[in-house]
Amino acid sequence: MDQIGSGAAPAFTGIIATLVIGLIIGFIADRIMGAGGLGLLWSIVLGLVGSVVGGFIFSIFGAGGSYGPIGQIVAGIVGACVVLFVARKLRSA
Repeated sequence: MDQIGSGAAPAFTGIIATLVIGLIIGFIADRIMGAGGLGLLWSIVLGLVGSVVGGFIFSIFGAGGSYGPIGQIVAGIVGACVVLFVARKLRSA
């Protein structure tokens, strides 16, 4: 028998995993840059935006998508640190 809505669980799990990884990336970048504790929501946002920025930065240097899951986390942390740095510069200007 087919279960109705059985395809929704993997998508939901993927979203949760993305948010958790974003939170971890944001938390690590927050600690590296000494941002002083951004809170749960901002850490997730920072991690997600940082992952996009980090992926872009790594692709510029020719490592786009070829660095595996650990490399993607590192790229996200680098990107999140860049986002924090730019945000600080814009705020102080």
